[in-house]
Amino acid sequence: MLQKSESSLYIIGAGFAGQMIAQDILRKKIFGRVAAFLDDDKDLIGTKIEGIPVLGPIASIAPVIKCGPLDEAIIAIPSAQTEKIREIYENLKKGGFAHIRILPSVSQIVDGKAHFVQTREIDPLDILGRTPIIIPLHESLQYLRGKRVMITGAGGSIGSELARQLLSGGAERLYLFGHGENSIVQIYRELIVLQNEGVGEKATVVPIIGDMKDREYVRYIVEKTRVDVIFHCAAYKHVPMMEENPVAVIENNVFGTRNLLESSVEFGVSKFVLISTDKAVSPVSIYGVSKMLCEKLVLQFAKKADTKKSQAFMFVRFGNVLGSRGSILPLFQSQIKNGGPVTVTDKEMERFFMTIPEACSLVLETGGVGENGRSYLLDMGEPIKIYDMAEQIIKFSGLEPGKDIEIKIIGAREGERNYEPLWLDEENPQKTEYEKILILKNLEMDDGELNPLLEKLEPICFFDSKKKEEFRDKEKLISILRKAVPSLDEFYELTKDKTQAKRIASSSEKITL
Repeated sequence: MLQKSESSLYIIGAGFAGQMIAQDILRKKIFGRVAAFLDDDKDLIGTKIEGIPVLGPIASIAPVIKCGPLDEAIIAIPSAQTEKIREIYENLKKGGFAHIRILPSVSQIVDGKAHFVQTREIDPLDILGRTPIIIPLHESLQYLRGKRVMITGAGGSIGSELARQLLSGGAERLYLFGHGENSIVQIYRELIVLQNEGVGEKATVVPIIGDMKDREYVRYIVEKTRVDVIFHCAAYKHVPMMEENPVAVIENNVFGTRNLLESSVEFGVSKFVLISTDKAVSPVSIYGVSKMLCEKLVLQFAKKADTKKSQAFMFVRFGNVLGSRGSILPLFQSQIKNGGPVTVTDKEMERFFMTIPEACSLVLETGGVGENGRSYLLDMGEPIKIYDMAEQIIKFSGLEPGKDIEIKIIGAREGERNYEPLWLDEENPQKTEYEKILILKNLEMDDGELNPLLEKLEPICFFDSKKKEEFRDKEKLISILRKAVPSLDEFYELTKDKTQAKRIASSSEKITL
Protein backbone atom coordinates (compact mmCIF):
# COMPACT_ATOMS: atom_id res chain seq x y z
CA MET A 1 0.00 0.00 0.00
CA LEU A 2 1.24 3.52 -0.77
CA GLN A 3 2.50 5.69 2.08
CA LYS A 4 -0.37 8.10 2.63
CA SER A 5 1.47 10.69 4.73
CA GLU A 6 2.18 12.86 1.68
CA SER A 7 -0.97 12.18 -0.32
CA SER A 8 -4.21 14.06 -0.71
CA LEU A 9 -7.41 12.04 -1.03
CA TYR A 10 -10.41 13.15 -3.05
CA ILE A 11 -13.61 11.28 -2.21
CA ILE A 12 -16.08 11.08 -5.08
CA GLY A 13 -19.54 11.14 -3.50
CA ALA A 14 -20.43 13.09 -0.38
CA GLY A 15 -23.26 10.74 0.61
CA PHE A 16 -23.25 8.47 3.63
CA ALA A 17 -20.69 6.03 2.16
CA GLY A 18 -18.25 8.82 1.29
CA GLN A 19 -18.74 10.42 4.69
CA MET A 20 -18.11 7.13 6.48
CA ILE A 21 -14.88 6.61 4.56
CA ALA A 22 -13.81 10.18 5.39
CA GLN A 23 -14.54 9.56 9.08
CA ASP A 24 -12.57 6.32 8.92
CA ILE A 25 -9.58 8.17 7.41
CA LEU A 26 -9.80 11.04 9.91
CA ARG A 27 -10.07 8.65 12.85
CA LYS A 28 -7.13 6.42 11.91
CA LYS A 29 -4.89 9.21 10.57
CA ILE A 30 -2.77 6.79 8.53
CA PHE A 31 -4.16 6.94 5.01
CA GLY A 32 -3.58 10.58 4.11
CA ARG A 33 -5.41 13.91 4.11
CA VAL A 34 -8.93 14.20 2.75
CA ALA A 35 -8.64 17.26 0.48
CA ALA A 36 -12.24 17.42 -0.74
CA PHE A 37 -15.46 15.67 -1.62
CA LEU A 38 -16.55 15.77 -5.27
CA ASP A 39 -20.30 15.57 -5.81
CA ASP A 40 -23.09 16.56 -8.22
CA ASP A 41 -25.61 17.57 -5.54
CA LYS A 42 -26.22 21.31 -5.97
CA ASP A 43 -27.29 21.60 -2.32
CA LEU A 44 -23.93 20.22 -1.14
CA ILE A 45 -21.55 21.92 -3.58
CA GLY A 46 -19.85 24.87 -1.85
CA THR A 47 -20.54 23.55 1.66
CA LYS A 48 -18.26 21.72 4.08
CA ILE A 49 -18.77 18.36 5.77
CA GLU A 50 -16.71 18.01 8.96
CA GLY A 51 -14.44 20.73 7.64
CA ILE A 52 -13.96 19.06 4.25
CA PRO A 53 -15.06 21.17 1.24
CA VAL A 54 -17.55 19.75 -1.27
CA LEU A 55 -16.64 20.60 -4.87
CA GLY A 56 -18.58 19.95 -8.05
CA PRO A 57 -20.08 19.07 -10.38
CA ILE A 58 -17.81 16.04 -10.82
CA ALA A 59 -17.57 16.31 -14.62
CA SER A 60 -16.44 19.93 -14.35
CA ILE A 61 -14.08 19.81 -11.39
CA ALA A 62 -12.39 16.39 -11.72
CA PRO A 63 -10.51 17.17 -14.97
CA VAL A 64 -9.04 20.42 -13.58
CA ILE A 65 -7.77 19.23 -10.18
CA LYS A 66 -4.00 19.60 -10.05
CA CYS A 67 -3.20 16.30 -8.36
CA GLY A 68 0.24 15.12 -7.34
CA PRO A 69 1.75 11.70 -8.12
CA LEU A 70 0.73 10.28 -4.73
CA ASP A 71 -2.79 11.73 -4.69
CA GLU A 72 -5.72 9.34 -4.91
CA ALA A 73 -9.38 9.48 -5.83
CA ILE A 74 -11.86 7.21 -4.08
CA ILE A 75 -15.19 6.58 -5.82
CA ALA A 76 -17.68 6.07 -2.98
CA ILE A 77 -21.05 5.88 -4.72
CA PRO A 78 -22.12 2.25 -4.17
CA SER A 79 -25.47 2.71 -5.94
CA ALA A 80 -24.04 4.32 -9.10
CA GLN A 81 -24.85 2.81 -12.48
CA THR A 82 -21.97 1.32 -14.46
CA GLU A 83 -22.29 4.12 -17.02
CA LYS A 84 -21.88 6.72 -14.26
CA ILE A 85 -18.78 4.97 -12.88
CA ARG A 86 -17.31 4.92 -16.39
CA GLU A 87 -17.96 8.66 -16.81
CA ILE A 88 -16.39 9.47 -13.43
CA TYR A 89 -13.37 7.32 -14.22
CA GLU A 90 -12.79 9.07 -17.55
CA ASN A 91 -13.00 12.51 -15.92
CA LEU A 92 -10.59 11.51 -13.15
CA LYS A 93 -8.11 10.24 -15.71
CA LYS A 94 -8.35 13.60 -17.49
CA GLY A 95 -7.46 15.18 -14.15
CA GLY A 96 -4.25 13.18 -14.06
CA PHE A 97 -5.17 10.77 -11.26
CA ALA A 98 -2.85 7.78 -11.47
CA HIS A 99 -4.44 6.11 -8.46
CA ILE A 100 -8.20 5.58 -8.45
CA ARG A 101 -9.90 3.39 -5.87
CA ILE A 102 -13.54 2.32 -5.63
CA LEU A 103 -15.88 1.16 -2.92
CA PRO A 104 -17.68 -1.88 -4.39
CA SER A 105 -21.45 -1.80 -4.08
CA VAL A 106 -21.54 -4.90 -1.90
CA SER A 107 -19.78 -2.98 0.89
CA GLN A 108 -22.94 -0.93 1.29
CA ILE A 109 -25.33 -3.78 0.70
CA VAL A 110 -23.97 -6.15 3.31
CA ASP A 111 -24.09 -4.19 6.55
CA GLY A 112 -24.83 -0.56 5.73
CA LYS A 113 -21.28 0.50 6.61
CA ALA A 114 -18.28 1.57 4.60
CA HIS A 115 -14.61 1.33 5.53
CA PHE A 116 -11.47 2.47 3.72
CA VAL A 117 -10.10 -1.08 3.91
CA GLN A 118 -12.98 -2.21 1.68
CA THR A 119 -11.90 0.04 -1.18
CA ARG A 120 -9.68 -1.35 -3.94
CA GLU A 121 -8.01 -0.24 -7.15
CA ILE A 122 -10.61 0.25 -9.87
CA ASP A 123 -10.41 -2.29 -12.69
CA PRO A 124 -12.24 -2.95 -15.97
CA LEU A 125 -15.00 -5.02 -14.39
CA ASP A 126 -16.23 -1.86 -12.65
CA ILE A 127 -16.98 -0.16 -15.98
CA LEU A 128 -17.90 -3.16 -18.14
CA GLY A 129 -21.24 -4.87 -18.63
CA ARG A 130 -24.51 -4.09 -16.93
CA THR A 131 -25.12 -2.55 -13.53
CA PRO A 132 -25.34 -5.21 -10.78
CA ILE A 133 -28.67 -5.41 -8.99
CA ILE A 134 -28.95 -4.28 -5.38
CA ILE A 135 -29.52 -7.17 -2.98
CA PRO A 136 -30.19 -6.44 0.72
CA LEU A 137 -27.80 -9.09 1.98
CA HIS A 138 -28.16 -8.07 5.59
CA GLU A 139 -31.73 -9.35 5.33
CA SER A 140 -31.19 -12.29 3.00
CA LEU A 141 -28.37 -13.71 5.16
CA GLN A 142 -30.60 -14.05 8.23
CA TYR A 143 -30.88 -17.80 7.62
CA LEU A 144 -27.16 -18.12 8.40
CA ARG A 145 -27.28 -16.35 11.77
CA GLY A 146 -25.72 -18.52 14.46
CA LYS A 147 -24.91 -21.27 11.93
CA ARG A 148 -21.69 -23.05 11.04
CA VAL A 149 -20.97 -22.39 7.38
CA MET A 150 -18.41 -24.13 5.18
CA ILE A 151 -17.14 -22.91 1.82
CA THR A 152 -15.28 -25.45 -0.27
CA GLY A 153 -12.78 -23.95 -2.67
CA ALA A 154 -12.71 -20.95 -0.35
CA GLY A 155 -9.47 -19.68 -1.87
CA GLY A 156 -10.94 -19.35 -5.36
CA SER A 157 -12.61 -16.32 -6.89
CA ILE A 158 -16.18 -17.31 -6.02
CA GLY A 159 -15.34 -18.95 -2.70
CA SER A 160 -13.32 -16.00 -1.41
CA GLU A 161 -16.02 -13.46 -2.34
CA LEU A 162 -18.66 -15.61 -0.63
CA ALA A 163 -16.45 -15.55 2.45
CA ARG A 164 -16.16 -11.74 2.39
CA GLN A 165 -19.91 -11.32 2.15
CA LEU A 166 -20.58 -13.99 4.77
CA LEU A 167 -18.58 -12.00 7.33
CA SER A 168 -21.72 -9.95 7.84
CA GLY A 169 -24.15 -12.87 7.91
CA GLY A 170 -23.96 -13.44 11.64
CA ALA A 171 -22.62 -16.97 11.25
CA GLU A 172 -21.10 -18.51 14.37
CA ARG A 173 -18.24 -20.10 12.44
CA LEU A 174 -16.95 -19.76 8.91
CA TYR A 175 -14.92 -22.72 7.66
CA LEU A 176 -12.61 -22.06 4.71
CA PHE A 177 -12.00 -25.45 3.11
CA GLY A 178 -9.48 -25.78 0.32
CA HIS A 179 -6.68 -27.86 -1.15
CA GLY A 180 -4.20 -25.06 -1.84
CA GLU A 181 -2.60 -23.64 1.29
CA ASN A 182 -1.50 -20.39 -0.36
CA SER A 183 -4.98 -19.38 -1.50
CA ILE A 184 -6.57 -20.38 1.80
CA VAL A 185 -4.07 -18.46 3.91
CA GLN A 186 -4.55 -15.43 1.65
CA ILE A 187 -8.34 -15.22 2.14
CA TYR A 188 -8.00 -16.14 5.82
CA ARG A 189 -5.60 -13.25 6.44
CA GLU A 190 -7.80 -10.88 4.44
CA LEU A 191 -10.88 -11.76 6.49
CA ILE A 192 -9.01 -11.22 9.73
CA VAL A 193 -7.84 -7.79 8.54
CA LEU A 194 -11.42 -6.89 7.54
CA GLN A 195 -12.71 -7.97 10.94
CA ASN A 196 -10.00 -6.01 12.76
CA GLU A 197 -11.01 -2.92 10.74
CA GLY A 198 -14.60 -3.29 11.90
CA VAL A 199 -16.09 -5.00 8.85
CA GLY A 200 -18.85 -7.50 9.53
CA GLU A 201 -19.57 -9.46 12.68
CA LYS A 202 -17.22 -11.47 14.85
CA ALA A 203 -17.61 -14.90 13.31
CA THR A 204 -14.83 -17.35 14.13
CA VAL A 205 -12.94 -17.96 10.88
CA VAL A 206 -11.35 -21.41 10.61
CA PRO A 207 -9.06 -22.42 7.70
CA ILE A 208 -9.09 -26.12 6.75
CA ILE A 209 -6.59 -27.63 4.36
CA GLY A 210 -7.81 -30.87 2.84
CA ASP A 211 -8.73 -32.85 -0.23
CA MET A 212 -12.38 -33.52 -0.98
CA LYS A 213 -11.35 -36.62 -2.96
CA ASP A 214 -10.46 -38.24 0.38
CA ARG A 215 -13.80 -39.77 1.40
CA GLU A 216 -12.90 -40.58 5.01
CA TYR A 217 -11.33 -37.20 5.58
CA VAL A 218 -14.44 -35.45 4.25
CA ARG A 219 -16.62 -37.54 6.59
CA TYR A 220 -14.35 -36.65 9.50
CA ILE A 221 -14.43 -32.91 8.75
CA VAL A 222 -18.19 -32.68 8.22
CA GLU A 223 -18.86 -34.67 11.39
CA LYS A 224 -16.36 -32.85 13.62
CA THR A 225 -17.23 -29.33 12.47
CA ARG A 226 -20.98 -30.01 12.85
CA VAL A 227 -21.43 -27.77 9.82
CA ASP A 228 -24.95 -26.53 9.06
CA VAL A 229 -24.52 -25.07 5.57
CA ILE A 230 -22.13 -25.94 2.74
CA PHE A 231 -21.47 -23.76 -0.31
CA HIS A 232 -19.64 -26.12 -2.65
CA CYS A 233 -17.43 -24.05 -4.97
CA ALA A 234 -14.39 -26.32 -5.22
CA ALA A 235 -13.69 -27.73 -8.69
CA TYR A 236 -11.03 -28.14 -11.32
CA LYS A 237 -12.32 -25.83 -14.02
CA HIS A 238 -9.75 -24.82 -16.68
CA VAL A 239 -11.27 -26.42 -19.77
CA PRO A 240 -8.18 -26.99 -22.00
CA MET A 241 -6.12 -28.27 -19.07
CA MET A 242 -8.88 -30.63 -18.02
CA GLU A 243 -9.07 -31.99 -21.55
CA GLU A 244 -5.44 -33.01 -21.02
CA ASN A 245 -6.20 -34.41 -17.55
CA PRO A 246 -9.67 -35.99 -17.86
CA VAL A 247 -9.23 -38.53 -15.06
CA ALA A 248 -8.25 -35.82 -12.58
CA VAL A 249 -11.31 -33.68 -13.29
CA ILE A 250 -13.76 -36.60 -12.86
CA GLU A 251 -11.92 -37.81 -9.75
CA ASN A 252 -11.99 -34.37 -8.13
CA ASN A 253 -15.22 -32.81 -9.31
CA VAL A 254 -17.56 -35.79 -9.45
CA PHE A 255 -16.32 -38.09 -6.71
CA GLY A 256 -15.30 -35.18 -4.48
CA THR A 257 -18.84 -33.82 -4.75
CA ARG A 258 -20.29 -37.25 -4.01
CA ASN A 259 -18.15 -37.49 -0.88
CA LEU A 260 -19.48 -34.16 0.35
CA LEU A 261 -23.08 -35.10 -0.42
CA GLU A 262 -22.81 -38.47 1.34
CA SER A 263 -21.41 -36.82 4.45
CA SER A 264 -23.98 -34.03 4.31
CA VAL A 265 -26.83 -36.54 4.35
CA GLU A 266 -25.19 -38.68 7.03
CA PHE A 267 -24.41 -35.84 9.43
CA GLY A 268 -27.47 -33.66 8.90
CA VAL A 269 -26.16 -30.66 6.96
CA SER A 270 -29.22 -28.44 6.63
CA LYS A 271 -28.34 -26.75 3.33
CA PHE A 272 -26.05 -27.82 0.50
CA VAL A 273 -25.61 -25.40 -2.41
CA LEU A 274 -23.60 -26.52 -5.44
CA ILE A 275 -22.08 -23.83 -7.67
CA SER A 276 -22.59 -25.01 -11.25
CA THR A 277 -21.79 -23.65 -14.69
CA ASP A 278 -23.24 -23.13 -18.15
CA LYS A 279 -20.66 -25.65 -19.41
CA ALA A 280 -22.80 -28.37 -17.79
CA VAL A 281 -25.45 -27.75 -20.47
CA SER A 282 -25.09 -30.18 -23.40
CA PRO A 283 -21.44 -30.55 -22.36
CA VAL A 284 -18.72 -30.75 -25.03
CA SER A 285 -15.77 -30.96 -22.62
CA ILE A 286 -14.80 -33.34 -19.83
CA TYR A 287 -15.06 -30.45 -17.38
CA GLY A 288 -18.59 -29.73 -18.59
CA VAL A 289 -19.53 -33.40 -18.20
CA SER A 290 -18.12 -33.40 -14.66
CA LYS A 291 -20.31 -30.46 -13.66
CA MET A 292 -23.37 -31.99 -15.33
CA LEU A 293 -22.81 -35.12 -13.26
CA CYS A 294 -22.44 -32.98 -10.13
CA GLU A 295 -25.85 -31.44 -10.84
CA LYS A 296 -27.36 -34.92 -11.24
CA LEU A 297 -25.76 -36.05 -7.96
CA VAL A 298 -27.28 -33.10 -6.08
CA LEU A 299 -30.74 -34.00 -7.39
CA GLN A 300 -30.15 -37.66 -6.50
CA PHE A 301 -29.07 -36.91 -2.93
CA ALA A 302 -31.90 -34.40 -2.47
CA LYS A 303 -34.21 -37.43 -2.45
CA LYS A 304 -32.27 -38.76 0.54
CA ALA A 305 -32.50 -35.48 2.43
CA ASP A 306 -34.49 -35.41 5.66
CA THR A 307 -37.04 -32.73 4.80
CA LYS A 308 -38.60 -33.09 8.27
CA LYS A 309 -35.36 -31.57 9.55
CA SER A 310 -35.46 -28.96 6.78
CA GLN A 311 -32.54 -30.39 4.86
CA ALA A 312 -32.30 -28.82 1.39
CA PHE A 313 -29.88 -29.73 -1.40
CA MET A 314 -29.84 -27.60 -4.55
CA PHE A 315 -27.62 -26.24 -7.30
CA VAL A 316 -27.20 -22.76 -8.75
CA ARG A 317 -26.00 -22.48 -12.35
CA PHE A 318 -24.55 -19.37 -13.98
CA GLY A 319 -22.14 -18.35 -16.73
CA ASN A 320 -18.80 -16.55 -16.66
CA VAL A 321 -17.88 -14.13 -13.92
CA LEU A 322 -15.72 -11.09 -14.62
CA GLY A 323 -12.33 -11.16 -12.97
CA SER A 324 -12.16 -14.78 -11.82
CA ARG A 325 -8.77 -16.46 -11.83
CA GLY A 326 -8.16 -17.97 -15.24
CA SER A 327 -10.87 -15.85 -16.86
CA ILE A 328 -10.24 -13.60 -19.84
CA LEU A 329 -10.06 -10.36 -17.83
CA PRO A 330 -6.77 -11.03 -15.97
CA LEU A 331 -5.43 -12.75 -19.10
CA PHE A 332 -6.14 -9.69 -21.26
CA GLN A 333 -4.63 -7.39 -18.62
CA SER A 334 -1.47 -9.48 -18.52
CA GLN A 335 -1.22 -9.48 -22.32
CA ILE A 336 -1.68 -5.69 -22.45
CA LYS A 337 0.97 -5.21 -19.76
CA ASN A 338 3.38 -7.22 -21.92
CA GLY A 339 2.63 -5.09 -24.99
CA GLY A 340 0.19 -7.48 -26.66
CA PRO A 341 -1.15 -9.04 -28.65
CA VAL A 342 -4.46 -9.67 -26.93
CA THR A 343 -5.63 -13.09 -28.08
CA VAL A 344 -9.24 -13.92 -28.88
CA THR A 345 -10.49 -17.32 -30.06
CA ASP A 346 -12.91 -15.95 -32.63
CA LYS A 347 -14.45 -12.59 -33.47
CA GLU A 348 -17.94 -14.06 -32.99
CA MET A 349 -17.31 -15.82 -29.67
CA GLU A 350 -19.61 -14.55 -26.93
CA ARG A 351 -20.25 -15.30 -23.27
CA PHE A 352 -22.67 -14.34 -20.53
CA PHE A 353 -20.95 -12.30 -17.82
CA MET A 354 -21.71 -11.21 -14.28
CA THR A 355 -19.48 -9.61 -11.67
CA ILE A 356 -18.23 -11.89 -8.91
CA PRO A 357 -19.88 -9.90 -6.07
CA GLU A 358 -23.27 -9.93 -7.81
CA ALA A 359 -23.07 -13.66 -8.56
CA CYS A 360 -22.12 -14.41 -4.96
CA SER A 361 -24.89 -12.22 -3.54
CA LEU A 362 -27.42 -14.09 -5.69
CA VAL A 363 -25.98 -17.47 -4.66
CA LEU A 364 -26.29 -16.51 -0.98
CA GLU A 365 -29.85 -15.32 -1.53
CA THR A 366 -30.72 -18.54 -3.37
CA GLY A 367 -29.32 -20.56 -0.47
CA GLY A 368 -31.83 -18.89 1.80
CA VAL A 369 -34.93 -19.08 -0.38
CA GLY A 370 -34.12 -22.24 -2.36
CA GLU A 371 -36.00 -25.48 -1.82
CA ASN A 372 -34.78 -29.05 -1.59
CA GLY A 373 -34.19 -30.81 -4.91
CA ARG A 374 -34.51 -27.65 -6.98
CA SER A 375 -32.40 -26.42 -9.87
CA TYR A 376 -31.73 -22.68 -10.06
CA LEU A 377 -30.29 -20.43 -12.74
CA LEU A 378 -29.02 -16.87 -12.43
CA ASP A 379 -30.30 -14.43 -15.05
CA MET A 380 -27.09 -13.32 -16.76
CA GLY A 381 -28.66 -10.74 -19.08
CA GLU A 382 -27.43 -10.50 -22.66
CA PRO A 383 -24.20 -12.16 -23.87
CA ILE A 384 -21.14 -10.03 -24.62
CA LYS A 385 -18.77 -10.61 -27.55
CA ILE A 386 -15.25 -11.39 -26.30
CA TYR A 387 -13.74 -9.29 -29.11
CA ASP A 388 -15.73 -6.23 -27.99
CA MET A 389 -14.62 -6.81 -24.40
CA ALA A 390 -10.98 -6.98 -25.52
CA GLU A 391 -11.36 -3.58 -27.19
CA GLN A 392 -12.90 -2.05 -24.06
CA ILE A 393 -10.17 -3.38 -21.77
CA ILE A 394 -7.45 -2.01 -24.07
CA LYS A 395 -9.17 1.39 -24.00
CA PHE A 396 -9.45 1.17 -20.19
CA SER A 397 -5.67 0.81 -20.14
CA GLY A 398 -5.34 4.12 -22.00
CA LEU A 399 -4.35 2.49 -25.29
CA GLU A 400 -5.90 2.18 -28.72
CA PRO A 401 -6.92 -1.23 -30.14
CA GLY A 402 -5.18 -2.06 -33.40
CA LYS A 403 -2.73 0.81 -33.02
CA ASP A 404 -1.08 0.38 -29.62
CA ILE A 405 -2.22 -3.19 -28.94
CA GLU A 406 -3.03 -5.81 -31.59
CA ILE A 407 -6.01 -8.14 -31.17
CA LYS A 408 -5.06 -11.53 -32.60
CA ILE A 409 -7.55 -14.26 -33.56
CA ILE A 410 -6.01 -17.61 -32.57
CA GLY A 411 -8.79 -20.15 -33.19
CA ALA A 412 -10.59 -22.51 -30.83
CA ARG A 413 -9.00 -24.48 -28.02
CA GLU A 414 -10.04 -28.02 -27.13
CA GLY A 415 -13.45 -28.23 -25.48
CA GLU A 416 -14.41 -24.69 -26.50
CA ARG A 417 -17.40 -23.51 -28.49
CA ASN A 418 -18.47 -20.07 -29.54
CA TYR A 419 -21.69 -19.98 -27.61
CA GLU A 420 -22.43 -21.53 -24.20
CA PRO A 421 -26.17 -22.08 -23.64
CA LEU A 422 -27.34 -21.51 -20.09
CA TRP A 423 -30.15 -24.04 -20.20
CA LEU A 424 -31.73 -26.78 -22.26
CA ASP A 425 -35.12 -26.12 -23.83
CA GLU A 426 -36.58 -28.92 -21.70
CA GLU A 427 -35.46 -27.15 -18.53
CA ASN A 428 -37.87 -24.29 -19.32
CA PRO A 429 -36.55 -21.56 -16.96
CA GLN A 430 -39.22 -19.63 -15.08
CA LYS A 431 -38.99 -16.44 -13.05
CA THR A 432 -39.23 -16.57 -9.28
CA GLU A 433 -40.33 -13.76 -6.99
CA TYR A 434 -36.65 -12.96 -6.51
CA GLU A 435 -34.99 -10.75 -9.13
CA LYS A 436 -32.40 -12.49 -11.34
CA ILE A 437 -33.12 -15.94 -9.84
CA LEU A 438 -34.81 -18.41 -12.20
CA ILE A 439 -35.99 -21.92 -11.49
CA LEU A 440 -35.43 -24.81 -13.90
CA LYS A 441 -37.41 -27.95 -14.51
CA ASN A 442 -35.32 -30.79 -13.08
CA LEU A 443 -33.76 -33.13 -15.62
CA GLU A 444 -32.68 -35.99 -13.40
CA MET A 445 -30.58 -38.99 -14.31
CA ASP A 446 -32.18 -42.23 -13.21
CA ASP A 447 -30.31 -44.04 -10.42
CA GLY A 448 -30.15 -47.06 -12.67
CA GLU A 449 -28.17 -44.95 -15.13
CA LEU A 450 -26.13 -42.67 -12.84
CA ASN A 451 -24.89 -45.25 -10.33
CA PRO A 452 -23.62 -47.78 -12.93
CA LEU A 453 -21.86 -44.95 -14.76
CA LEU A 454 -20.02 -43.92 -11.59
CA GLU A 455 -19.17 -47.58 -10.89
CA LYS A 456 -17.46 -47.77 -14.29
CA LEU A 457 -15.53 -44.55 -13.68
CA GLU A 458 -14.45 -45.29 -10.10
CA PRO A 459 -11.67 -47.87 -10.76
CA ILE A 460 -10.18 -45.49 -13.33
CA CYS A 461 -9.98 -42.71 -10.75
CA PHE A 462 -9.15 -44.77 -7.65
CA PHE A 463 -6.85 -47.79 -7.54
CA ASP A 464 -8.62 -51.16 -7.27
CA SER A 465 -6.30 -54.17 -7.11
CA LYS A 466 -8.97 -56.25 -8.89
CA LYS A 467 -9.07 -53.78 -11.79
CA LYS A 468 -5.57 -52.36 -11.67
CA GLU A 469 -5.29 -52.28 -15.48
CA GLU A 470 -8.04 -49.63 -15.57
CA PHE A 471 -6.34 -47.21 -13.16
CA ARG A 472 -5.75 -43.77 -14.80
CA ASP A 473 -6.78 -45.11 -18.21
CA LYS A 474 -7.96 -41.83 -19.68
CA GLU A 475 -8.88 -43.33 -23.06
CA LYS A 476 -11.30 -45.73 -21.37
CA LEU A 477 -12.71 -42.92 -19.25
CA ILE A 478 -13.35 -40.78 -22.32
CA SER A 479 -14.92 -43.74 -24.10
CA ILE A 480 -17.29 -44.36 -21.17
CA LEU A 481 -18.29 -40.70 -21.01
CA ARG A 482 -18.85 -40.47 -24.76
CA LYS A 483 -21.26 -43.39 -24.60
CA ALA A 484 -23.11 -41.81 -21.68
CA VAL A 485 -23.22 -38.20 -22.92
CA PRO A 486 -24.40 -37.76 -26.55
CA SER A 487 -23.33 -34.09 -26.81
CA LEU A 488 -19.75 -34.99 -25.84
CA ASP A 489 -19.64 -37.87 -28.30
CA GLU A 490 -20.99 -35.75 -31.15
CA PHE A 491 -18.51 -32.97 -30.48
CA TYR A 492 -15.60 -35.40 -30.28
CA GLU A 493 -16.69 -36.98 -33.57
CA LEU A 494 -16.90 -33.61 -35.26
CA THR A 495 -13.51 -32.54 -33.95
CA LYS A 496 -11.40 -35.60 -34.76
CA ASP A 497 -9.64 -33.56 -37.42
CA LYS A 498 -8.00 -30.60 -35.62
CA THR A 499 -8.48 -28.30 -38.60
CA GLN A 500 -12.16 -29.16 -38.62
CA ALA A 501 -12.22 -28.76 -34.83
CA LYS A 502 -11.11 -25.16 -35.06
CA ARG A 503 -13.62 -24.46 -37.82
CA ILE A 504 -16.50 -25.93 -35.82
CA ALA A 505 -15.63 -24.35 -32.48
CA SER A 506 -15.06 -20.96 -34.10
CA SER A 507 -18.22 -21.15 -36.19
CA SER A 508 -20.58 -18.26 -35.68
CA GLU A 509 -23.41 -20.77 -35.36
CA LYS A 510 -24.67 -21.27 -31.83
CA ILE A 511 -23.80 -24.90 -31.18
CA THR A 512 -26.23 -26.32 -28.64
CA LEU A 513 -25.61 -30.00 -29.42
